[in-house]
Amino acid sequence: MERRQFFKNIGNLGALSAGAAALSVFSQQANADLPSAYGGATGDALNGPYLDLRTGVGNKLAYSRLNGDLDESKQKTGWFKGYIMAIRPNKPILDVLGVAGFGVSRLEQQTDGSFAKILREVALYTDLRSGEVLEEYKNPMTNEVVRVVPIANDPFNYVIEDYFPQPPKFGDLNTEEPPKIPFILPWQQRGDRLDMEIHINLFYPNALNPNKWKRESSGPMMQVSEAFAYHVDAQKMQDPKYTSLPFSGTWNRITPWLPWMLMGDTPGHMIYSAFMGSGEDLEEVHSRQVLDYVEKNYPKYFTAPETYDPKTPSLSSFELYAIEQTPAPVK
Repeated sequence: MERRQFFKNIGNLGALSAGAAALSVFSQQANADLPSAYGGATGDALNGPYLDLRTGVGNKLAYSRLNGDLDESKQKTGWFKGYIMAIRPNKPILDVLGVAGFGVSRLEQQTDGSFAKILREVALYTDLRSGEVLEEYKNPMTNEVVRVVPIANDPFNYVIEDYFPQPPKFGDLNTEEPPKIPFILPWQQRGDRLDMEIHINLFYPNALNPNKWKRESSGPMMQVSEAFAYHVDAQKMQDPKYTSLPFSGTWNRITPWLPWMLMGDTPGHMIYSAFMGSGEDLEEVHSRQVLDYVEKNYPKYFTAPETYDPKTPSLSSFELYAIEQTPAPVK
């Protein structure tokens, strides 16, 4: 299995999947000391009475409740809203775009006790002043008017288990069979609140080959990093009546230029900075402009997929761009 396929199967970034891909990176780091900022799982609320968050089984149930609902007849909505900055060498940092969206998921328990998270997610780019959903955008770094391509992933699935995913074989070049590492996340208790942070740092071949996508591709490799912070009520974590856990938190992402910006291999990158959460009605979070746009253009994204099919690929936004779009003419 290629490295890219490995990350994709366990919940690659998809841009928005609330930390799924980060689990793979934790699995690779688990044999080493984690950064001191994480520390170990600490706090009385971590060991019962319902879940022991010092075990893989406890974290599987906790993370599943964050990402869906153990009641399989129900779906869960998670949202994000923030802005995007452009970072260029030796130039001022620019706030360039707003970003707003949500994902709707359901859980499906598998025969081995794991939970498949079945997700649709959509992200729109917005004007920073008016909040208007952008279909065209004057790129302030090039002064070129470009067509905006939203993110719409259907589906974006992954499986939550008792153990971190095993590392890839790299075409059977990696024959090592490391021991399974229990899926234990770095929870910290602070008063009545539990905090947990997940990071993902990826470097993989770009789906947009620069030989073909001369204006869209940042280069042959993709360098992407994401960080997710979750804040959860400790009492609700340990209450089995909460088959789904509301949370608040932040999502940050570092990525190359968005392909539709037609920046090519111009030096620089983008930083997303957004709040995220669940438990609120979308009307409390997003503007009517955003919701009306989704209702008109992506109506099915208010509903999670019905069933889990492990054979259906979960593609990232860059992979979908390569499939659905055509290269811009070279100037």
